[in-house]
Amino acid sequence: MSNKRRTFSAAFKAEVVLQLLSGAKTQAQLCREHQLAPQLLLQWKQTFQQNAASVFATSEPNSTEALRIAQLEGALGRATLENDILKKASTLLSRKRGGTW
Repeated sequence: MSNKRRTFSAAFKAEVVLQLLSGAKTQAQLCREHQLAPQLLLQWKQTFQQNAASVFATSEPNSTEALRIAQLEGALGRATLENDILKKASTLLSRKRGGTW
């Protein structure tokens, strides 16, 4: 028999741990079904529970992408304001030239 260690994907580990936590299957059932050592499954469960809060963590507000987006939104706001002012000025000037003033 080979001593080669098996590797498991993060998705597989999460699926097995969720089955355990939901009560869909017992620890013994999962260990038999997937040929896992009970201690390994407990380790996965602990890691899952310790890192569960990170799923709901927000991204860094000072990230370079967020900063760039804020800069672009500011530039768009200024350009929109300038465009509105120019439209109003153009309308006023055309009225003045047309003799309505």
